[in-house]
Amino acid sequence: QVQLVESGGGLVQAGGSLRLSCAASGRTFSSYAMGWFRQAPGKEREFVAAISYRGSNPNYANSVKGRFTISRDNAKNTVYLLMNSLKPEDTAVYYCAADSSSFGSGRGFTAGSWGQGTQVTVSS
Repeated sequence: QVQLVESGGGLVQAGGSLRLSCAASGRTFSSYAMGWFRQAPGKEREFVAAISYRGSNPNYANSVKGRFTISRDNAKNTVYLLMNSLKPEDTAVYYCAADSSSFGSGRGFTAGSWGQGTQVTVSS
């Protein structure tokens, strides 16, 4: 199992930016694709972005494409989500996840491990 700890959430005004971080420990971080999901109050958890185990092939939900950027630093066992031009509808708890299978491309991502989540609130 991999342990995931998110940080970087907070309160920001619409149009602002935040960078989320997810630190991983346990199984070999660099062998697994990583992803970000979010869950708004009263809604189901939804996919936001994913990246391959090598740090290539980033893919995004249409709702965040062009505004969010996922990246990873395998030397630091950390994955990031840079969020620009934030909107009130981006308000949610953001979760980091590790792929259930190793050496994934990030496409067809299936979460095997989850972090505890970090709250992002965007005010209008």
